[in-house]
Amino acid sequence: MANRKQERLSLLQRQLQRIEQRVAQRERWSNELKSLQLASFVGGILLGILALFLFRPLGLLVFIAAIATLILAINRNNKVDRSYVKFQILHHFYQTQIARVELDWEQLPPEPFDDHYKDHPFELDLDITGGRSLHRLTNTAISFEGAQLLRDWLLSRVPDLDALHERQNIVCELTPLTRFRHKLALHSLHAARLSGYTLNAEGLPGWLEKEQGPGASLTTLVIGIVLAVVFYASLILYIAHLLSPLACIVALALSLIWFLLKREEIGYMADSVDYVSSTLAQLDAIFSYLESYPYKRHQHLKQLCEPFYLHPDKRPSVLLRQLSRLATQVSMQRSAEVWLAVNALIPMGMYVSRRWQRSKSLLAETLPAWLDAWYELEALCSLANFAYLNPEYTLPQVLPEKQAPGGRCYEAKGLGHPLLAAESKVLNDFSLSNAGDIMLITGSNMAGKSTFLRALGINLCLAYAGGPVNAASLQVTPFETYACIKVTDSVTDGYSYFYAEVRRLKGLLERVAQKPPYPLFFLIDEIFKGTNNRERLIGSNAYIHELVGKRCVGAISTHDLELVRLADVLPEVKNYHFQEEVIKGKMVFDYKLRSGPSPTTNALKIMALEGLPTRVYPLDSGGSIPAYGD
Repeated sequence: MANRKQERLSLLQRQLQRIEQRVAQRERWSNELKSLQLASFVGGILLGILALFLFRPLGLLVFIAAIATLILAINRNNKVDRSYVKFQILHHFYQTQIARVELDWEQLPPEPFDDHYKDHPFELDLDITGGRSLHRLTNTAISFEGAQLLRDWLLSRVPDLDALHERQNIVCELTPLTRFRHKLALHSLHAARLSGYTLNAEGLPGWLEKEQGPGASLTTLVIGIVLAVVFYASLILYIAHLLSPLACIVALALSLIWFLLKREEIGYMADSVDYVSSTLAQLDAIFSYLESYPYKRHQHLKQLCEPFYLHPDKRPSVLLRQLSRLATQVSMQRSAEVWLAVNALIPMGMYVSRRWQRSKSLLAETLPAWLDAWYELEALCSLANFAYLNPEYTLPQVLPEKQAPGGRCYEAKGLGHPLLAAESKVLNDFSLSNAGDIMLITGSNMAGKSTFLRALGINLCLAYAGGPVNAASLQVTPFETYACIKVTDSVTDGYSYFYAEVRRLKGLLERVAQKPPYPLFFLIDEIFKGTNNRERLIGSNAYIHELVGKRCVGAISTHDLELVRLADVLPEVKNYHFQEEVIKGKMVFDYKLRSGPSPTTNALKIMALEGLPTRVYPLDSGGSIPAYGD
């Protein structure tokens, strides 16, 4: 699998090199064509003037040739510039793809969200959002809403089995369809290039619902057409000397009066025409591609994209372009004088308002389905792209509780953390067999306890989103995830670190007491580390006793070795540990999970290796050091 990932990285790098060559080539062509334009303009004028003095017809030919050369050079340069823009977008796309493989955070697009859900039970603990987060690594959506949908999937507290299985089916179909995914991404990037590679179309539904007048009725339009015909007929008769000019003026005045009387019925349509025109043009390129793609045997993808092609008279290529053309005519309404003059001659306002309202009504029926399908497809393409770039990852089996083999509720082989580089990642096998089990993890500082807890949680988030997980295999039943790993104090709310930790742990007990639809899967790192060792031991002991036997399962890491004795009195508690070695004066960690309590500690070793004093001094008059926990 590592070879497959390297092969894909090498392929992306070769493609990026070819694109860089083509970008450089088009820069060279553009410079040459600009030089040709300047030479045609300046040289044509000078040679033309000289030729006029020698032989006038020759001078005219020189001017014509210079103008023709200039026009051809301008047209060619415009084509080169358009091609240059497309290759620049391709360059950005492949550079980002390579950054995703190499975890080069500096080259990844920024996270589109700068906020977090208040009191979310695992968003920050598991690095789901943020600067170096799972969402930023996986998200390829160009629309804000597509990125938001992916975020919501990853942060879902209660998994929806039917929905995630459907997502898995589409991700399976999308993963090998690199051409489809890449072309869709390039169409989207090209459409959004002027807005910083993000696209927000949510203003369109609001605009469609906004009242802008009822639109001209058929009767109003027919009368307007009749009055226009009368005016042009009188004009023709006047030119033929069969009518006086007064008849033409009267006919024109009647047409103008009819337009003025119906202005309210026509309505004002140009209030947001620029936004509508630009957004429709952006969506047209994307939706038309989805409309014309041959889905063939990809049934799940085909079903998702049905809104784009199912009804021939309501396809994007019909409705969006129709409304875009009307928007150009509507833009004349901004100039009252021009609009008045045009409508005095032809009933354009009546015709356009009628077509405008009809097109808006049709678009209001179809656009929500298009947008929903597009947003979902973007989120699914993000997961499929993640699977493609990481061929060693697998789609998990998420089974109902009753179907779990042997009652196992979380069984993973080769489990790793997707936010760690491949060269520094260590994979572990893991299994929790029964509801109510608690995994107690001990071990030295820096041995890997926190990373392992995060790996357990972040892969659950991927599994419940419908995406691939960083494991050779994973079978899991539905859980509601809850974490207490990266708790921080709050200056604004007046919370100390310890109090923030207490609130989070209290929230876990309260949620368990509420009897949620699925068992809670909890992850607690260094329980009660915000207080002294005596009270930490008492509190941890009581807390674990409170969790045992409840509708929950999970893992707790601790430095308190006395807690491992709980396994002797509580059969639900299982001890595991990470260990280290000192080799040639350096701490060496293998980050492998092992059964049983930790046999070693390393705090004093680390202090000694860094040159800090570790001599033992008595703490009481008797010359002894109190036992741990006294």
